[in-house]
Amino acid sequence: MGPPGVLGEPGPQGLKGDPGPPGPEGHGGASLNPLHIATLRWYHVNHVGGDFPVGTSPQGLAFDGANMWVANYTSNNLTKLRADGANLGTFNVGGNPQGLAFDGANGIWVANYASSNVTRLRASDGAVIGNYAVGSGPLGVAFDGAHVWVTNYSSNNVTKLRATDGANLGSFPVGEGPLGIACDGNHVWVTNYTSNNVSKVRTSDGVVVGNYEVGKGPIGIAFDGAHVWVTNYTSNNVSKLRASDGGLVGNYAVGVRPQGIAFDGQHVWVANYGSNTLTKLRASDGAQMGMFAVGTSPTHVAFDGINVWVANQGSNTVSRR
Repeated sequence: MGPPGVLGEPGPQGLKGDPGPPGPEGHGGASLNPLHIATLRWYHVNHVGGDFPVGTSPQGLAFDGANMWVANYTSNNLTKLRADGANLGTFNVGGNPQGLAFDGANGIWVANYASSNVTRLRASDGAVIGNYAVGSGPLGVAFDGAHVWVTNYSSNNVTKLRATDGANLGSFPVGEGPLGIACDGNHVWVTNYTSNNVSKVRTSDGVVVGNYEVGKGPIGIAFDGAHVWVTNYTSNNVSKLRASDGGLVGNYAVGVRPQGIAFDGQHVWVANYGSNTLTKLRASDGAQMGMFAVGTSPTHVAFDGINVWVANQGSNTVSRR
């Protein structure tokens, strides 16, 4: 059984099989605070929301400090959007691109599910710098400050690539059906969709230092500086874990079929695929601060320092809220 898919019922990441969730967005690494970059370089952005057309079945999102990048799963390309939503270009990548991450310099990394590889593009002009083989069915991507980590859904492992040249530094087993991935500085956390748990992997050597139970069908994951937040697609809730020891702090109800998740410095935002909404939770205690309409079948979420962006798979749009 696989996670959702555009090849099955319109579901997030597009795996053949039962409708399910997609993979999460990549998160920045230890030595880089993307929120600071966003505040410094994008402070003039208009606070008004909007909906902007992109490619077909948009999934992953990544902010490079100046622009938002969108992975279009069915179009096999990426869209680059300016702060005001203007389309700055479309760039071809591998088959069925999903997760995205920015490496803090010039590289946008995208996992190509159907190609079983990762493409690195230059952020300034979208030129392809390289394509690097990983495991089978790559979905999620995260940057740890020096390396790019990729979840391989069909291989049940994660691959570690050197960010400077894409060299493969090894693949390490995790749970079943790994999807989302986020970095806390010294570890990467991986959601295992089929195992209903989260793996904590040491970035130095790829050793799993713990596996922690969450809800059913975990997909998206985000780090808030002290806790790890996980969207549980089948349970319709979000789990909050202590990053120090994986202890469960609480489970919080959100919308229907939650997938993507992002932290804005004070709040956690969740894309609810089944209810076409975005839930805002207070990070300190999980209290729900609001529910906002977005496009059809929202999957991934990203924060640019001012606004939250949502990829709407069913609308072929991106919402800025």
